[in-house]
Amino acid sequence: MPAQTVPLPRHARIWARVRPGDFLDTYSVATPLSARQALELALRSPGWARALLRLRDTLVAPLGLRTAASDEHAGFPVEYEDEDEIIVGMDDRHLDFRITVLKAGGLVHLSTWVHRNNALGHFYLALIKPFHVLILKSALRRIAAQG
Repeated sequence: MPAQTVPLPRHARIWARVRPGDFLDTYSVATPLSARQALELALRSPGWARALLRLRDTLVAPLGLRTAASDEHAGFPVEYEDEDEIIVGMDDRHLDFRITVLKAGGLVHLSTWVHRNNALGHFYLALIKPFHVLILKSALRRIAAQG
C-alpha cells in the first residue's frame, strides 16, 4: 500500500501544539514496525537528501539559523516517547518544528508540525516545502519496504 495523505488521529500528542495558521502534514503507511523503528528508518536520508541538507546549511548559516554542523544534538532531540508515539524536533528563531511518528491501527502516521515565528519562517517553509514532501515520501517508501 503506498503512502497516503491522511488526517492525523486526534489522540496524537502533537495536537497540543497546533494553533491556527500552523503547518501540519501527515502521511501514513501500513507497517508492522514500531514508531521508534519507523522513525529510525525515516531519518536515514538517501544521499540526494543529505546533499540538499548540506546546501540548506550553506545558505542559512549567514542568517544565524541552526545548521547540522552547528547543532549540539546528534539528530533531533526526543521530546516525547512511548510505545506508540515518538516526537522529535527543535525550535529556532524562524520556526519551531516537530516530527511525530504515531503507530495506530496497523499504520504508521508520519507528521510534520511547523509554527512559523516570523516572516523568515514563512519564506523558509514556502521554499523548502516541495523538498520536504519528496524527503517524506522517500522515508515512507523505506518504512513500507521494511514492513
